[in-house]
Amino acid sequence: MGDFGLTDYDASVLTAELEAAGYFEAVAQGRDGKMAANWVINELFGRLKKDSLDIAQSPVTPAQLGGIIDLIGSAEISGKIAKDLFEIVYTEGGDPARIVEDRGMKQVTDTGAIETAVDEIIAANPSQVEKAKQNPKLAGWFVGQVMKATGGKANPAAVNQIVTEKLGL
Repeated sequence: MGDFGLTDYDASVLTAELEAAGYFEAVAQGRDGKMAANWVINELFGRLKKDSLDIAQSPVTPAQLGGIIDLIGSAEISGKIAKDLFEIVYTEGGDPARIVEDRGMKQVTDTGAIETAVDEIIAANPSQVEKAKQNPKLAGWFVGQVMKATGGKANPAAVNQIVTEKLGL
């Protein structure tokens, strides 16, 4: 390291910080910086800390994490699906886009399929419909049921809009 008056501990902390900065920079390149920071800090660093690993030992490369962020940005996957995808990439490795394709993890944006799920839930829960008409905040219950029915794959914004329209709120 040369004689900069650094202890071995100082040098290792500095090295770790430089590696973390380099990792973040690679993930953020050409992407939304705030989203990249959230994923690096909250998901990746949180998981590495839980597993007592440092950034140099990360099983997820910057390219893989960037791929997950790209899939969110293109609305191919939701935030919930992204967390599941992150877990797969962390434990098994692989190309995020290929995993989404091979495992059928794409977000459902087909409004026809979402409308069908909303219609079924409204038809099966007439008392909840009445309660929601009295208190529009209860529309969230229907959104939750649709998300559950679609395995978390429905686009939440589309579900919200369709529920609101169908309940006349």
